[in-house]
Amino acid sequence: MESVRNSGRRSTAPPYCCLLLIAPVAMGMHGCAPSDSDTAEARPEQAGQPVNPVKMARHITGTRASAAPGDSKTAEAHVRAMTDDVIRSARVYDTSRPIDHEAARTAVRPLPGVRSSVWMDRENFIVMVNGASYHSMKMIDKVCLALQPLGDTLAIVVNVQDVTATTPDGATTLSRNCQLPEGQRAFMQRKREVDVVSKELRDTFREQQGE
Repeated sequence: MESVRNSGRRSTAPPYCCLLLIAPVAMGMHGCAPSDSDTAEARPEQAGQPVNPVKMARHITGTRASAAPGDSKTAEAHVRAMTDDVIRSARVYDTSRPIDHEAARTAVRPLPGVRSSVWMDRENFIVMVNGASYHSMKMIDKVCLALQPLGDTLAIVVNVQDVTATTPDGATTLSRNCQLPEGQRAFMQRKREVDVVSKELRDTFREQQGE
């Protein structure tokens, strides 16, 4: 890319060589992204997905096409989009979009089955529900969708507890990061035990009773 255009005006477009090096590495690490499947039911945003090589190539092409005539604004938009894709794939949440705790409690209050909610810490949001029919991963999806307009839900782990439970299994807390599969956490996000008695200890006790 020429540093000075024929008109004598210096181009304001930023250098993109580092991104052209990063993009193939990111695609090579994650492989081809799966195609999006149409679902009738709304799902929360998903992070940790493989970088889509087709989408990445489209942004690289757009960056070059915009930088050539000096359209730095459009070029920078493509750069930001590429950066966001790589960051989301690495499960890094956006610290500039934190979710307000009181706004979150207000957002989930109207959801069917929700009795109350409380924040255990800045990452763990506990939602107490009425009945086993609401004690599910589908309920976590609904909570996450309600929180989505408030900020980056990748920073949030939703914990659902059934306050009507009468068995140890029914009283077990279901936990999941809003944008990741069960058991996974965002970058630098620690797993916290919500239940007093861990699931592993309950399973061990159940096995001993069976013996």
